[in-house]
Amino acid sequence: MNLYEELLEKYNVISIKPVTKGLSGDKKLRIDTACSGSLLLRISETEAYTRIKSEYDMLTRAAAISNNVPRPLGFGLCNNGKGIYQLMSWCDGEDAENLLPSMDTQQQYAVGEKAGQLLKQLHSIPAPENQEPWGLRFRRKIQGRVDYYNSAPISSKGGDILVKYLQNNQALLDNRPQTFNHGDYNISNLIISPSGGLSAIDFNYYNLGYGDPWWEFDAYIWGQEPSGYFSMGQINGYFANNPPAYFFEMLAYYMAYGALAALTLTDQGEEGTPEEGKTHMENVLKWFDNMSSTIPSWYLGGQYEHH
Repeated sequence: MNLYEELLEKYNVISIKPVTKGLSGDKKLRIDTACSGSLLLRISETEAYTRIKSEYDMLTRAAAISNNVPRPLGFGLCNNGKGIYQLMSWCDGEDAENLLPSMDTQQQYAVGEKAGQLLKQLHSIPAPENQEPWGLRFRRKIQGRVDYYNSAPISSKGGDILVKYLQNNQALLDNRPQTFNHGDYNISNLIISPSGGLSAIDFNYYNLGYGDPWWEFDAYIWGQEPSGYFSMGQINGYFANNPPAYFFEMLAYYMAYGALAALTLTDQGEEGTPEEGKTHMENVLKWFDNMSSTIPSWYLGGQYEHH
């Protein structure tokens, strides 16, 4: 009996439809059932077994503490050993990326608050004790981006500002705690249900793992000007309306890195387009006044009255 026959027999399947959303090359199917709601079936190449198993285990850890992530339902080899399948519950709704533009500022802020609260919950999962110190890990990431920037014909006044800022403030990375990291916690991976609930999906990003929890706040979609009200709500929801000043120092640092990564990775053709990378760099420099401020221009703090 093959995988599809097993699913048909176990879940009383009504329909199977392909899912095209997402950047991975995995085959994804939405399976609607008569007895278990909707499910997501994801099929990957067997060469990635170790990584996929690690991702599934991480999702299992997240689902153990939160009802706002997909529930893992099955994992194993399929297609005569030529593929790996993951079966999980389907998070019904629409992604925040599509819905936020039609919401008023108070609604955007409220979605951000829920996103911050959920992220805080996920960060309660501790990292293994044998994790390499974060400062060492992240310094390597920075050096890789700086080396590429210095060797490629993409130098600019903005890029020079970012490189100098990153090099002069590396001490911020020392002694940082590490927790579970979603790895790509942005509005395209947050699902708003018809009832207004919020779920996080796509626990399969290359940054998934363990790291500084505050690095997750840099997961902005390159080339887009996101909602400041959502971002402000996420920060306030995460910190129960009392973010420490030190957080903003780290936020500025991580966003400076994200801007340099956007500029260099898009130039390499690895992600997005060079235009999107340049736009993201310009956005970050604008928000932080050419890195002379650690408070982004869209963060109004207590000035924003919400209900």
